[in-house]
Amino acid sequence: MPRELAPCRVMPEPTEVPSAPTQERTGQASTPKGERRRQALVEAASELLVESGFAGIRHRAVAERAGLPLASTTYYFSSIEELVERAVEYHGRTELAWGRDRLAELAESGDERLSRDELCELVLDMLLGHNSRDGGLDVVLLRYERLVGSGRRPYLAPLMREMGDELHALLVEILAQAGAPMSSAGMTRLIALIDGTVVNALIEADTDPRGAARRVLRAELP
Repeated sequence: MPRELAPCRVMPEPTEVPSAPTQERTGQASTPKGERRRQALVEAASELLVESGFAGIRHRAVAERAGLPLASTTYYFSSIEELVERAVEYHGRTELAWGRDRLAELAESGDERLSRDELCELVLDMLLGHNSRDGGLDVVLLRYERLVGSGRRPYLAPLMREMGDELHALLVEILAQAGAPMSSAGMTRLIALIDGTVVNALIEADTDPRGAARRVLRAELP
């Protein structure tokens, strides 16, 4: 019988929530209180990133969301770019941790395999975000605006490449564990196909870009 994964409409907490990278400005987050405040700012910036894109990450908005004084953003971060980078990394690595939890569930399930439809939804969760399961244009549009917008911020390029490689490898593992193995080259092609389908749906103001991606993915999964 196909194994049914837990509903994913709201991101569950990963087994280990990634923490913010070590503070580069010497001593400013070396105390437990400093680390907590810095992490709160990173998480607040990550939330604003998802809700409003890069434009949403502003010193005042982040401080208010974190419930900290305005000066804390400049105290714990050398620049707005550093704060943006940490927010992008936190959000991306939280999604990767969520995906690895799903992979662990598949590994523990033994002979219980996902159905083709369940596997399709899991892959789309990883590529479009599992908050896109509710359908609609805005969630997917904001996600792709962030992805494209990162190209205008060269300081994000190494991080985006690193996390992109990790996502690619994780998807290959998930498909193999689910009994639908795909080569690395095949995965590169599949991701490009899904991205192209989604972008075309966004250009046409399709109200269900995830649905468009789902139709293509069902035809492509082994």
